[in-house]
Amino acid sequence: MWRRCAPILRRAAMPDPDVLKRFASEEHSEATWRSMWQELRRGTALEVHEVELIAVDDEGITLSMAMGPHALQPFGLLHGGISMLLGESAASMHACWKLDLTKRVPVGIEINGSHMRSATEGVIVTRGRVLRKSRTLIHHEVEIVQAESGKTLSVIRVTNLFKAIA
Repeated sequence: MWRRCAPILRRAAMPDPDVLKRFASEEHSEATWRSMWQELRRGTALEVHEVELIAVDDEGITLSMAMGPHALQPFGLLHGGISMLLGESAASMHACWKLDLTKRVPVGIEINGSHMRSATEGVIVTRGRVLRKSRTLIHHEVEIVQAESGKTLSVIRVTNLFKAIA
């Protein structure tokens, strides 16, 4: 794991501020998000775990991650914390969709999850969908699925607050 993470950890821990400014000013479309995905995830847990953007629109977001040692707990199963990371990442990234990030940013204020089964290999697909969005809050339900079997591994609920930038 260290060999895989070391090059990333040696870099700055956050994406370049210019990338975030550009992302905030760009049109929010799936094409724009796809073109900027590698830059947005640079230096983050999304890069370490090689999380890829599959789709994004007004209703939700889909991410994927290949299983490997980076995602396992000591008994060889998908680590529950990785499922929570994927759920939080999907909801928080989607909370940025069509949001003027120069005025407000989403911050997580609540997360909970139910782990139903686990996986040992394959591809993990993360599907987040909006349950409710108001002026100040957005609630997502995120389903973590093992792609090959189609079985639900976890269901995670995330609430983000749209915080004004002072």
